[in-house]
Amino acid sequence: MPTDVPPLSPLDDDGVDRAVTAAADAFAAATSLQELKDARLAHVGDASPISQANQAIRSLDKADKPTAGTIMGSARGRVQKALAARQAELEAAEAERVLNEERVDVTVSRPRPAGSRHPLSALVDDVSDHFVSLGWQIAEGPELEHEWFNFDALNFGVDHPARQMQDTFYVGEIDLPDGTPVEGAADGLVLRTHTSPVQARTMLDRTPPIYIACPGKVFRTDALDATHTPVFHQVEGLAVDEGLTMAHLKGTIDHFARAMFGPEAKTRLRPSFFPFTEPSAEMDLWFPQKKGGAGWIEWGGCGMVNPNVLRAVGIDPDRYTGFAFGMGLERTLMLRNGIADMHDIVEGDVRFSTQFGTTGRGN
Repeated sequence: MPTDVPPLSPLDDDGVDRAVTAAADAFAAATSLQELKDARLAHVGDASPISQANQAIRSLDKADKPTAGTIMGSARGRVQKALAARQAELEAAEAERVLNEERVDVTVSRPRPAGSRHPLSALVDDVSDHFVSLGWQIAEGPELEHEWFNFDALNFGVDHPARQMQDTFYVGEIDLPDGTPVEGAADGLVLRTHTSPVQARTMLDRTPPIYIACPGKVFRTDALDATHTPVFHQVEGLAVDEGLTMAHLKGTIDHFARAMFGPEAKTRLRPSFFPFTEPSAEMDLWFPQKKGGAGWIEWGGCGMVNPNVLRAVGIDPDRYTGFAFGMGLERTLMLRNGIADMHDIVEGDVRFSTQFGTTGRGN
């Protein structure tokens, strides 16, 4: 905003007074904070008469500088005082306007968007309902687990690669609230790497027949990328009874596949190795929606319970046999819903959940 005040000398007391008056009048005339900003730039900014006069002090004779400094110091103080007073008035007026124009009538009923369940939580419920409908029970166990349940009871050797730090989260020392360390409290504790420890605990507590499904959270030292995450979910099934065979296993997982992926779904088994099952198999799913055309895609692992596992938990392998299977729930969700990136599942954006129609479920 240009002014009519001519260039000033820092020694021109009357001229400086006129510049101060012009600035104060401009501030008083401003009717909004933006207008006040424009007035401030015109009368206090680097190109303003007062600022130019203040800068000119350095070119004065040494004897004149004290006088000029007194004049300009007083002028700048009066300008800043006028500016601050007007800014306070305009800010108060703006606050009052907002209160009057943007007030909320709390007595008016307004629809609120409902929260949305995560589709993974809904999938866990669907999986649990499926196995309960078969007459199975849902079993749970601790996420902080002892190595014996996580590895030893499941026939993992002491030098098995899965025990190494690159696969397993080992828990450090545990302290009491006052900082006192608990001696030996962390010995052999891990964040469970699968839900199989729940099976071991169940077989220790119960006598066959046993039919359980174990959905739950597990932990491995994987980096988060499009297809992996260090914290994910599994469901494992275990059946221990007299006379169970691979045929019972195949029928169970085929039925589960149809429940998850529709009537066209089916599975096939490929020979593999797991310490806790013998024989063991990789489980492939026939997937009509597979990118590039219908085909087989890996879904999980399964097999007959290793007799060593039955012995470790006190079950007679000469009388009872068992089968077990497990698959990742994130992978199941990604396959049946066409989710390409694991980040979408774990980042917590409510827009991801609402597209699955899970709004309000379970509330």
